[in-house]
Amino acid sequence: MMPVKQFLFGAVLCSFFVAPTFAQSVKDSLFREASESLEQARAVQADLLSPRRFAAGMASYNEAQERFESGRDLNSIKTKLSDAVASFKQATEGTELARVTMAALLKTRGDAMQAGATTGAADLWQDAEEQFRSIASDIERGRIKSAQRKLESGETVYREAELAAIKANYLDDTKTLLAAASRNKVERYAPKTLAKSKQLLAEAEKALTENRYDTDRPRSLAQQANYEANHALYLASQLQKVRNKQSTTEDLILDWQKPMRRVASAADLVPRFDNGYENATQELVEYIESLQKSNQGLKQDLQDRDKQISQMEIELAELEKMLGGVSQERVALSRRLEAQAIARQNFRQVEDMFVSEEAQVLRDSDNVVMRLVGLNFDSGESEIKSDNFVLLTKVQSAIRIFPRGEIIVEGHTDSYGGDENNMRLSEERAEAVRAYLLANMNINPAKITSLGFGETRPIANNETSEGREKNRRIDIVIIPARGDSG
Repeated sequence: MMPVKQFLFGAVLCSFFVAPTFAQSVKDSLFREASESLEQARAVQADLLSPRRFAAGMASYNEAQERFESGRDLNSIKTKLSDAVASFKQATEGTELARVTMAALLKTRGDAMQAGATTGAADLWQDAEEQFRSIASDIERGRIKSAQRKLESGETVYREAELAAIKANYLDDTKTLLAAASRNKVERYAPKTLAKSKQLLAEAEKALTENRYDTDRPRSLAQQANYEANHALYLASQLQKVRNKQSTTEDLILDWQKPMRRVASAADLVPRFDNGYENATQELVEYIESLQKSNQGLKQDLQDRDKQISQMEIELAELEKMLGGVSQERVALSRRLEAQAIARQNFRQVEDMFVSEEAQVLRDSDNVVMRLVGLNFDSGESEIKSDNFVLLTKVQSAIRIFPRGEIIVEGHTDSYGGDENNMRLSEERAEAVRAYLLANMNINPAKITSLGFGETRPIANNETSEGREKNRRIDIVIIPARGDSG
């Protein structure tokens, strides 16, 4: 006759096929103590610090699971679970001794892991982990002296792995670039730049070896080495073109003058290279220094103004207390300040609509000026091209921010060509833009006018092609009505 307990447990297991939720509930109850012991062991890193006992506990725990799932008798499952609990508890208790004995080793292991040694120095990391497991096993077996003899060696390997990972993080990119430079025979074309990169890399590696935890200087050196390696590769690619007769030395020099011309054009200067780069460089340096000085003065003026406003607000508050209420002057001032705030907000909204290649947005008192640098006409023509429709759609959105404002479309040309012809062309282009806006917007024609100024209002130097391009422009001036600014 089948024992009652075995019969009942078999019935429970049979119910698994009918009610899996109930079966899971039975399993949770049966395995609760062992599962809790397992979690406690993991919480103290018993799998790392007491691996043999933890492994024994896992073997018993897994065997209990297999027996449960195959419908084995209840007593055999309980026996395995009891063995698992005992092993997990022994492993948990064993971690205390291991943690004390291996304190320094645990720290070096953590440092190596944080540095990325698990992937950045995988081979060294595996060697260190094998030594770690050996030491932990010795402590479990009570071989404390054997474990202590191995500790120093284990720490050394972890430190090596940590240093290798740190070097990989900082230096591998540059080493890859230098390898590419070697394959492309860069040393033949840019030996000085390449040598500089190698020297910087050596200094970075030396600095990391001497003090791996002071990474600021090595990081900077590695970045410089990376830059010089890329620089050498670029120089070599350009010089190879000359060697292969794909370009000439003159072409190379002229190409390198183009960026300085662009910078000079942005400063509205005319660079000259008939005596080398020195004069053009000096002019640009002086211009930038002048801007920096002016900018510093503006910052100081702004700070002084903010202080004055703060002081005035304090004085106004005190005055209100003395007068016992809000004066009409105060109300008027508040309204003006609110209107100014709305005007600034509207300006920023328009400014944010355009990228620099489309338009420059400027303020002229309360007026908003959209300088449409991206609106181009064919030479001598005034017809709007389809390429400009997207930009003009943004212009329409900007105009709608000021529903009661007046619009002036201004046409401008460069100085090339006759005065009369330039004036006529600027008028035709301005009128073409006005007509386009009227055709695509619900706007009162009386509110939008067009004017041509020819070459009379340049904003850049007509001596350069870049300056002349800036002068050939359409400006949209928005004059806000009082209600549009609050």
